[in-house]
Amino acid sequence: MGVNRNILNLAVPSILANITVPLVGMVDIAVAGHLDSASVISAATLIGGVAVGTMLFDLLYWNFGFLRVGTGGLTAQAFGKGDMKESAGIFGRAVGMALACSLLLIAVQWLFLKAAFLVVDCTPQVEELASQYFFIRIWASPATLSLMAVKGWFIGMQDSISPMVTDLAVNGMNALASIVLALGLTIGDFSYAGIGFPGIAAGTVIAQYSGLLCAAVILAVKYGKKVFSGYRLRDFTASFRGSEMKRFFVMNTDLFVRSLCFISIYIGFTAFSAHYGDLLLASGTILMKIMMLFSYFTDGFAYAGEALAGRYIGAGDRRTLSRVIRFVFVWSLSIGVVFMFLYAFAGQPILKVMTSDYQVVDMSLKYMPWMVVMPLAGCAAFAWDGIYVGATASRPIRNTMILAAAGFFLVYLAGVMVLKAVPMSEEMFSVSAIHLLLAAYLVHLVIRTVYLSARCRREIMDKPFKR
Repeated sequence: MGVNRNILNLAVPSILANITVPLVGMVDIAVAGHLDSASVISAATLIGGVAVGTMLFDLLYWNFGFLRVGTGGLTAQAFGKGDMKESAGIFGRAVGMALACSLLLIAVQWLFLKAAFLVVDCTPQVEELASQYFFIRIWASPATLSLMAVKGWFIGMQDSISPMVTDLAVNGMNALASIVLALGLTIGDFSYAGIGFPGIAAGTVIAQYSGLLCAAVILAVKYGKKVFSGYRLRDFTASFRGSEMKRFFVMNTDLFVRSLCFISIYIGFTAFSAHYGDLLLASGTILMKIMMLFSYFTDGFAYAGEALAGRYIGAGDRRTLSRVIRFVFVWSLSIGVVFMFLYAFAGQPILKVMTSDYQVVDMSLKYMPWMVVMPLAGCAAFAWDGIYVGATASRPIRNTMILAAAGFFLVYLAGVMVLKAVPMSEEMFSVSAIHLLLAAYLVHLVIRTVYLSARCRREIMDKPFKR
């Protein structure tokens, strides 16, 4: 019961926080979908603008996912050893790197956007809206990247309450600010008309800095004496030298490659969808958001696996590590089964929450059967990710994502070649192409599960204990 209790203590707060993440994405899509589209800009085009704008930031920020992932695994092992000085050093390295990376992003924002639209195929109206969204939201990058590092550090310290509070602050403010700034607010005699589409991005900027302030307060109150009481500026500069910095760099290089593979799949999905028009782009975007719902639940158990695997590897406790892996998978598979039933029997109501545009709803319903099989295929992949991160086994994580990305593009591109050889209308071809995209996404999940399962004994149960 002790292991299960530890898993739940870590997973449940993470799940509660993660629930708000897709809900906020849904709020952004829903706000765009409910803006006054009586003009020449349709609801589908407004949704597409948010979709492509969000994709651009995924392209940026997923490159820096190592700030959370690598920080969490290394911190968990330091915690397992009882080394608070090293925990403080990891925090300093991660936050220092986050701030440096954010300044780089701000400096290259114009070049990045121009390069991105050489690859992303969308209508001029969607491109204009996405650019408007991008140039506002980019100013949140220092807060966004710093929060990645801080939340990873919290998880490594076996603390899922603090990132939950931080995420709730960010996502609650995001939803509130985006709705008010975009759609306006009326209270009694007071009336604010809102600024329309730009308000969605401005709300995100406000929310990110609110979350960073919240995290800073938690760090000062909860960890000021426990971890940072003897931490000085010379310790901060020293954390960027020596063998631990080399280990940090090597691991994060592998995780950077992993992030690039994630990005290529996500952007490939959105870019290929955009190629078939705004209606299918909107449908593909909504399906991706719905698909991510279950991952945010099972990710709670992946975070628990990350924290506990790192902790018990750091403590040299192989027996408890084995029990952690077993129970994390039991919980993750249970979540997958629940969402299979949810998608099977509540697909249409979920779609109607996302948009009031009946064309987008009707088109999305054609693809809901894919949503039913995704959770069971994906929950094992997400659980393994957490466990491998806790073991700081970055090389197999990198390798599996390279294979998974190759599988995704191979299935889609080979399928398109087959479709082109079959006589059909242009409309039928476009509809079938989205089916191919969903099949390719499913294949990438299966590849991750199979590869990481095959490598478990060597990479998780043996190698970490020989260091």
